Amino acid sequence: MNTNMKHIGVFTSGGDSPGMNAALFAIAKTAEVNSIKLSGFRKGYEGLIDGDLVELDTQELQKLVHRGGTFLKTARSARFLTKEGRQQALENLRKNNIDALIAVGGDGTFKGLLAFSEICELPFIGIPGTIDNDMAGTDFTLGFDSAVNTAIENIDKIRDTAESHNRIFLIEVMGRDCGYIAMHSGLGVGADAILVPESGQDFVRLLEKASVYDSEEAFIAVVAEGDELGAEIAASKIKELNPKLDLRITKLGHVQRGGNPSAADRMLGIRLGAASVKALLQEKKSVMVGILNNELSLTPFDQVVKQHQVQDELYELVKIFGK
Repeated sequence: MNTNMKHIGVFTSGGDSPGMNAALFAIAKTAEVNSIKLSGFRKGYEGLIDGDLVELDTQELQKLVHRGGTFLKTARSARFLTKEGRQQALENLRKNNIDALIAVGGDGTFKGLLAFSEICELPFIGIPGTIDNDMAGTDFTLGFDSAVNTAIENIDKIRDTAESHNRIFLIEVMGRDCGYIAMHSGLGVGADAILVPESGQDFVRLLEKASVYDSEEAFIAVVAEGDELGAEIAASKIKELNPKLDLRITKLGHVQRGGNPSAADRMLGIRLGAASVKALLQEKKSVMVGILNNELSLTPFDQVVKQHQVQDELYELVKIFGK
């Protein structure tokens, strides 16, 4: 047990995700119980460079567990990519007597910490906060479940209007280069087709079904934003094969990042937040806390940044339900 840990800094970085506030509360509560001071850097790496530091109050954070977004704000930082920016961040950590850092973010956040570790010897712990679920070392990332629930809720509503007009709808969901949101939401709404970046055959199946579509039922295709074709090109190809189709495109966009976190994401944030402080007390460094098979797991940063691939089981489900 590290008894010299007196002051922890925490920040949220990259894209916001539902559950970040729950994680911040858990970090604050666990630090408080262990008599450790906790300060938050606002706006991610930008806050580290500018010294934008606020002391975190556990009672105030407790009121935000149900809120989406992040109390500490977030940003992407071009300045931290430079040696000068990282040096300024290091000076601010020293000036404020920070003993360790906890970062909530995605793979870009942890790549930044890896680069920072070249000049900074402080222990770093990461919490996977991204709706994309694209990181190795955890079954699910913070915010993924909420994003899928939001996607499903909106696609269900789109199906109502699609049924009324006998329309084909191509619905684009987020996920960057990973198809997990598309897979989970598409299967969850009973979509007729799902397009993901990891597969090259899904578009062929979509064309086969759409080209002969002549039904009183709605036709729903869920498209991951990182798919090699995208919703617009897919729609144009479908119209070439069947010009008579009534086809619409809907991009759900950043609505998937907003809203109150689901029960699963609140609990995930609580577990990972508490685990991050415990990892520091156990003298761990440069690792991400995650959940694998419902057990807490620690994964080195250099293994975390690998792309989280969609399982073969989900591909088989898509093939079954896509026929």
